Amino acid sequence: MVDLARLLAIPAAELDGSRRPTPIRTLPTVGSPPALPASSWRGAAAGAVGVRAEPPLVIDLSAMWAGPLCAHLLGEIGMRVVKVESVQRPDGARRGDPDFYDWLHAGHESVALDFAPPGGRAMLRRLVERADVVIESSRPRALAQLGLDAAELVAARPGRTWVSITGYGRFYTDPHSGPDPVAFGDDAAVGGGLVAWDRSGGGDAVTPVFCGDAIADPLTGLFAALATAASVLGGGGHLLDVAMREVAAWAAAAPAEPAPWTVTGCDRDGWTVHQAGRTQRVLPPRPPRGGAVAGEAGRRQAAVSGADTRAVVDALRLA
Repeated sequence: MVDLARLLAIPAAELDGSRRPTPIRTLPTVGSPPALPASSWRGAAAGAVGVRAEPPLVIDLSAMWAGPLCAHLLGEIGMRVVKVESVQRPDGARRGDPDFYDWLHAGHESVALDFAPPGGRAMLRRLVERADVVIESSRPRALAQLGLDAAELVAARPGRTWVSITGYGRFYTDPHSGPDPVAFGDDAAVGGGLVAWDRSGGGDAVTPVFCGDAIADPLTGLFAALATAASVLGGGGHLLDVAMREVAAWAAAAPAEPAPWTVTGCDRDGWTVHQAGRTQRVLPPRPPRGGAVAGEAGRRQAAVSGADTRAVVDALRLA
């Protein structure tokens, strides 16, 4: 069934066994110049040795959840985030929960370009060439159609970090459906073995069920943000290959060494973490900072698609 689904480009996965792969890979870039000296850009005086006068520029080409969460977290630590969308195909998450979309994208500049004509693709490339960090969640062949080669662009300038978020990795090939099978957070988690087990049927029978809502998406966003921040602070020069299935598999597998903590409880009664003789109740969910409750006064809102196109083009002198 999975093979047939993938032939039709339908996200599907078979429950995989327990394994602990490398969740993030750094891919080689032929001819890449040496990375820049390690730097900091927040809370330091501009002009100091090894300190950026301006925050790193993040160009976010991703959509939905994992990539935008990575961009959101980078924005929270002081980077400048510009979200770039196609005028024909804007981020599908805009049609979802507006509060959730606002939480991910509030404070980011929005650029919308027409990728169909050569001029639109040329503008996209000029924008990417100015970036310190690029986040994308497209398959490599889709980027190639836009004239973007991640390895080439990382090698072209010292210090650039490219974050590629896919379902299975940039070079994964399925023997039945070919390269680059599509994936979403639910099926990628199943492919990595990250599921919950339902024992409500009684007896010894257990049934795998989805673990959280598209759990591979937020996990991948967290991993990607941490790897990106480490790359930028280390001088950049990395092509980061972040696969949702591999992140889920890493989280699902037993650690090589016993964890120094234990967790007890349940959803109904709450959860408690125990470590080194101390205990801490896990706090209940709460709205994100900035206000995520519908109708809340002063809630930060994401920019309308393309609202900042002209301002960004002029500020970066791309025209």
